[in-house]
Amino acid sequence: MQVILLERVGRLGHMGEVVKVKDGYARNFLLPNHKALRATEANKAKFERDRAVLEAKNADARKAAETEAKSLDGKIFVIIRQAGEGGHLYGSVSPRDIAEAAAAQGATINKNHVHLGAPIKSIGLHTVEVAPHPEVTIKVQVNVARSPDEAAAQARGEDLSDGAAEKAETRAAAEALFAEAQADERAEEDAEPGIETAAERKAKRSKKAE
Repeated sequence: MQVILLERVGRLGHMGEVVKVKDGYARNFLLPNHKALRATEANKAKFERDRAVLEAKNADARKAAETEAKSLDGKIFVIIRQAGEGGHLYGSVSPRDIAEAAAAQGATINKNHVHLGAPIKSIGLHTVEVAPHPEVTIKVQVNVARSPDEAAAQARGEDLSDGAAEKAETRAAAEALFAEAQADERAEEDAEPGIETAAERKAKRSKKAE
């Protein structure tokens, strides 16, 4: 189907352009949301008559969107969710969830303006694009955590995914063993002559066992 765009639509074109799209996309999104008209001769003539009005409305909407974007600049929205092994969520975070989190923190985001390539399915800090107008976009951060304390830790830069925690525990255990071995070596080096070292006692026990 060919349509006339009434505003800029990402990857399609700018206001006034005639583009070809799939019928379902036109019927289910572009036409009902007043983003386009069928490219009939009558609609082309109508668009040209209304172009000045549409451009003025678009300019006003863009200005309002720029103000909204400034109010969101640098914002971090916290969402608390249950998560399992590896920090994977039981469920996911959707645009609606982000809009509700923003509202809870005194900000306004229309869920339809939240652009997620895919639902968020893990804890951590996620950068999300918000487009209050086709020509105005801004990025905000969404802090998904299992508790407010974890959210605060993540905001400080800590990685709290289960995998990272397990690696940290393994590393700490290895460091402890290494420190213990070094302490034993130092003790043996400092031992007085005639006093058996730990290594010598171990060797004797092995010999007796044989």
